[in-house]
Amino acid sequence: MSSPANLARYLPILEWGRSYNRSILTNDLMAAVIVTIMLIPQSLAYALLAGLPPVVGLYASILPLMLYAVFGTSRTLAVGPVAVISLMTASAAGAVAAQGSAEYLEAAITLAMLSGVMLAVLGFLRAGFLANLLSHPVISGFITASGILIATSQLKHILGISAGGDNWPAMLGSLASTISDSNGWTLTIGVSATLFLFWVRKDGKPALLKLGLKPRAADMTAKAGPVAAVVLTILTVLALDLGNKGVKLVGAIPQGLPPFALPSADLSLIEQLWVPALLISIIGFVESVSVAQTLAAKRRQRISPDQELVGLGAANIASAFSGGYPVTGGFARSAVNFDAGAETPAAGAFTAVGIALATLFLTPLLFSLPIATLAATIIVAVLSLVDLKTPGQLWRYSKADFAAHIATIGITLLAGVELGVIAGVAVGLLLYLWRASRPHAAIVGRVPETEHFRNVERHKVFTVPHVLSIRIDEALTYLNARWLEEYVLERVAERPELRHVILMCSAVNEIDASGLESLEAINHRLGDGGLGLHLSEVKGPVMDRLKRTHFLDELNGKVFLSQNRAFSELSRDNGEPPPPVDHYLARGMI
Repeated sequence: MSSPANLARYLPILEWGRSYNRSILTNDLMAAVIVTIMLIPQSLAYALLAGLPPVVGLYASILPLMLYAVFGTSRTLAVGPVAVISLMTASAAGAVAAQGSAEYLEAAITLAMLSGVMLAVLGFLRAGFLANLLSHPVISGFITASGILIATSQLKHILGISAGGDNWPAMLGSLASTISDSNGWTLTIGVSATLFLFWVRKDGKPALLKLGLKPRAADMTAKAGPVAAVVLTILTVLALDLGNKGVKLVGAIPQGLPPFALPSADLSLIEQLWVPALLISIIGFVESVSVAQTLAAKRRQRISPDQELVGLGAANIASAFSGGYPVTGGFARSAVNFDAGAETPAAGAFTAVGIALATLFLTPLLFSLPIATLAATIIVAVLSLVDLKTPGQLWRYSKADFAAHIATIGITLLAGVELGVIAGVAVGLLLYLWRASRPHAAIVGRVPETEHFRNVERHKVFTVPHVLSIRIDEALTYLNARWLEEYVLERVAERPELRHVILMCSAVNEIDASGLESLEAINHRLGDGGLGLHLSEVKGPVMDRLKRTHFLDELNGKVFLSQNRAFSELSRDNGEPPPPVDHYLARGMI
């Protein structure tokens, strides 16, 4: 039988629910009202981005929030549709069905189910470490490229034209060929809404402060700017009868709670969607856990990445059964939830109630909402994701990370989001393997009047001709073992007066079987040449493993506790020097 502590680990609601009181309830309700107001236009807009009916965005913002409140560990994460996952959904579903068809919606629902099951299984397997698989340069590059793609894809709604394309060049070409068909009224509304939302985001709070609002009230009101844009553009459409002048409207949105839906059981469809679902799962999890950890740190709280997988999995499964599409934790709404004073995941559950009430009573009011307004909401939201500073910073700091970043951006823009993620991960792994196969090693000497040893190329240090000290700064594995062997023997060949080689192992955390084989080869070849191989500062766990082999018995030198002891003792070795190394090289002994 599970103990209460173990049960609370899988049901975090049992932990925070014990201390729930009226004060927390008040704060959660206030946050829920604010997030609900913000989430309604966002949900509609992101469903549009995913190529789905706007109401699907509302469906995806109800049950997922409820389930995350039960299983999630973040106190302030707000789960629902987000821009990048919506784009990935459109890409995956569009590959198997036409937008607007029943098959397209079925594919989106199936993606949510597959993603949910994958996330939940990974959570039960405690695979939260997956958050570390995607490096920051890859994630940053993917989000930047996705932001550009998303903003470009919405320009057709701002212009009031029909355009398409699965990648950036195709989108730009399609826009260029149809721009002459732009609708003036749509363009006016789209541009006005975009400028208004940019102004609200940047200058709305200062303007409200000048009007006398308190800082928190001004901040929350400014973040409700999309709602103001929705109201103003609906009123404009009604006043000028723009629906009859070519302005595309959202139209009738079904009233009522989300319907019960079943994902497809078609194995051929699942076979086509499982890879995109896996990519959506990983990207969604990385984005969500990053947001959750950032907000938790501000309140000295913690989250469990493993349990977050379960929470997000449950949310996506709930989204599938309620006619939604893949969801994850979004930064903007989570930040609003945090700033509004949410204290527990119950705020998310209350937000879900608010969205449900909106689907019951408010959807008729959205009939005259211009699609251009939703497009403006998306553009303003995603352009904040585009980071143009990171490439320059990475170029100065790490050329390898810069290469991974640029490759991710380029391939995402040219080939689409799925290949962009795969390519970014592949480039990152290849660069990591390349770096791991060429570890940093340095010849070191003793800093005068100290017991410290530093790189001879960076510091003024003391060395002796017959002792070579090499510091190894990586674990010795199959990736770099042969490189170390060549490196040591090349350095030895450069020093004919050499008698001793010390491998300083203070940074070596592991020696695998290939690394051990290379150490044995180095030992034998140096021994055949009359040179001693010594080890210093070997870590305890590494030493324990070496003791279980014959290596220490065959070592022709010693193992020293400290590099200083090794250098001091071997420097005093006054034995006859061996013949020049060329003597051994000529006989193939080194």
